[in-house]
Amino acid sequence: MSNFLEAIKNRRSIYALGRNVELKETEIENLIKEAVKYSPTAFNAQSPRVVILFGQAHEKLWEMTEEALKPLTPAEAFPNTQAKLAGFKAGFGTVLFFKNTDTVKTLQEQFALYADNFPDWAEQSNGIATANTWTALEEAGLGANLQHYNPVIDAAVAKEWNIPENWQLRSQLVFGSKEAEAGEKEFLSDDERFLTFK
Repeated sequence: MSNFLEAIKNRRSIYALGRNVELKETEIENLIKEAVKYSPTAFNAQSPRVVILFGQAHEKLWEMTEEALKPLTPAEAFPNTQAKLAGFKAGFGTVLFFKNTDTVKTLQEQFALYADNFPDWAEQSNGIATANTWTALEEAGLGANLQHYNPVIDAAVAKEWNIPENWQLRSQLVFGSKEAEAGEKEFLSDDERFLTFK
């Protein structure tokens, strides 16, 4: 089997994350940049945008998320939410993935025939960039899991890190050392998911 398929298989949601990371922050930053840069986008739009958080900035994100969720979560359920967020905060860093909405609008104006498709294509581009980054982190020996606390945290994130107004937050990829492996994963049968014609 190819190394590529092995990397895809090994890329799992790891929730027990730590900070026992041998790579330097600059090495991780460069890995993320390369993974995103070489991810394909429709019409070469290059619409994904990324913010990488380490150290105090990473911790601040999950503290802000806790503050934003507290008034929205039933009191009896909040301890579970806090425990989950503490697990993310225990990681080494977070990658915030954004979509550049101006890029989408410009392409809609330039190519009116496909205007309705560009928002979907931008989401696909973000998904590809996210999956490639996640797989690259896995291949480098790091664990990660993907979260979606947008739009609850959008305003706080934008204010804290001076995010441009045309960057729309799409997901948060938390990463760190693997402190435990992923659980077993069940798959639907191939018959339910695939069709082949000749």
